[in-house]
Amino acid sequence: MSYRNTGTLFTVLVFLFATAGARAWAGSQSKLVAFTVDSVLAADTNKGIDVRIASMGARLRKVFSYTTYRLISRQRRRTQCGRMTGFDLPGGRILHVEPRTVVGDTIGMELVLFQGPRPVMTTELRLKRHAVLMIGGPHYEQGMLIIAITVDTPGSHDVLVHEPRIHQHQRLHAVSTPGQAP
Repeated sequence: MSYRNTGTLFTVLVFLFATAGARAWAGSQSKLVAFTVDSVLAADTNKGIDVRIASMGARLRKVFSYTTYRLISRQRRRTQCGRMTGFDLPGGRILHVEPRTVVGDTIGMELVLFQGPRPVMTTELRLKRHAVLMIGGPHYEQGMLIIAITVDTPGSHDVLVHEPRIHQHQRLHAVSTPGQAP
């Protein structure tokens, strides 16, 4: 094969891979992603676990070691890959979530936690369907606020590879554990 033919072949292969990647990205963009965000107050008041979050009880106790866990709010949102959705949290906090990719049973996303207008945590991560990400650390009332984020994809799966980057402006305790769909 001559040098000229090799260059042409390389150009064709690059075009094919770029086109396939764009199709996969576009397919992922149309995927619907469902989020459930539970705001939980953890405190040492010896009142046990709220029955509405009993399925998380063992994990909460193991990770955070409080005696009381009370559900303050539960919010559900659906959005497409590439579109941000927001959740109002207790204490003037706001959580922005933007699903970016769906790869098999894994969802790549960006999370940004705000205290008022100021971002305090930004992270990109991947979670398996039905996984629960628990973020704890902000003080709230007489305890700590725990944000439990569950993610699901109501549709089929696309293939798109995405490498996560993590940027944290404030150290928050984050744990990802497998869970059940709410």
